[in-house]
Amino acid sequence: MSEERTAARVRVVLPEELDETEAEAWRELRVKSGAPANPFMEPEFTRAVGRVRPAARVAVIREGEELAGFFPYEKGPWGHGRAIGLGVSDAQGAVFRAGLRLPARELLRACSLSAWEFDNLEAGQELFVPSAAGEFESPVIDVGQGAEMFERGLRERSPKFFRTTAAKERRLGRQAGEVRFVFDERDPAVLRTLMEWKSAQYRRTGRRDRFAQEWISELVRALAGTRTPGCSGVLSVLYAAGRPVAAHFGLRSRTVLSCWFPAYDPEFARYSPGLILHLRMAGAAAADGIGMLDLGRGAAEYKDALKTGGLRVYEGSSVRPGPGAALHWLSREPFRRAHGFVRDRPRLAGYAQRTLSRAGRLRRD
Repeated sequence: MSEERTAARVRVVLPEELDETEAEAWRELRVKSGAPANPFMEPEFTRAVGRVRPAARVAVIREGEELAGFFPYEKGPWGHGRAIGLGVSDAQGAVFRAGLRLPARELLRACSLSAWEFDNLEAGQELFVPSAAGEFESPVIDVGQGAEMFERGLRERSPKFFRTTAAKERRLGRQAGEVRFVFDERDPAVLRTLMEWKSAQYRRTGRRDRFAQEWISELVRALAGTRTPGCSGVLSVLYAAGRPVAAHFGLRSRTVLSCWFPAYDPEFARYSPGLILHLRMAGAAAADGIGMLDLGRGAAEYKDALKTGGLRVYEGSSVRPGPGAALHWLSREPFRRAHGFVRDRPRLAGYAQRTLSRAGRLRRD
């Protein structure tokens, strides 16, 4: 589509135009980077987004005849760019060969972008991290030493949480029927049920319903059928008497399970089925060779109880000076600063959450 000559050559293509040689080079560069094998950073995720987001693009970077990097993004009006799948992608950035000399401004110019926005930029993205406006923790569960060691560590870190969750699972079995867990369920009907639960949860808590956006629903359905070593959809389900009571849909590579959309049937809320599900998921992931579960950015009590550590992610924009960058700043930065002001003040954040919940109840009524 377009080509720009700097120290490197940049060719911009649609995700579907990546050939298999380029996709394999992307995977190899990703492995050599030493970063966690997050499935959101694989070409399969970008290709899936490209099928539902017409503005998706990939900058293919060469040094001489060597494939040296890939930069997936979405392009909007006025040259405003955003991370591929922004709003649902939990790991973002470019995939570069070590030592690639390509300034951010030149890359943006080659892509005809005035700005590139991110909200889950992974650590180690030296080209973009200096532009970040905020740094956050993405909690993780290390299960690399196996399910038994994870459970032993959880008993030590969060003994009350472990005892309470185990007791609720036993009570669920006694009162609702036999409890069964499936790590990789293939039934599309259960995926539809999960999406319905999640939509109801968004509305109940006063938040924007992501599944009301058709592109997100289509993306999840497409990824549910994706089966590649670097990026596969995984639907995990907790059943009671053969009935789904909690479910989670995420993406996995060989070594990382990126947790994405968890939800449960509110009828069974007293048993905390979502917590039971996460404990079962951690054990099953360890047994299947996964070493880490990435719980994703955002505060939650269950994350604090389960996590063994955290990764750093960043939010912000990389900009190229000009009128387009100024328009981007005016459209995004005041909101970002107001959101950060509330988030950094627990009492104010709690009030905001209660207001959202009340708004959700009013909508239902």
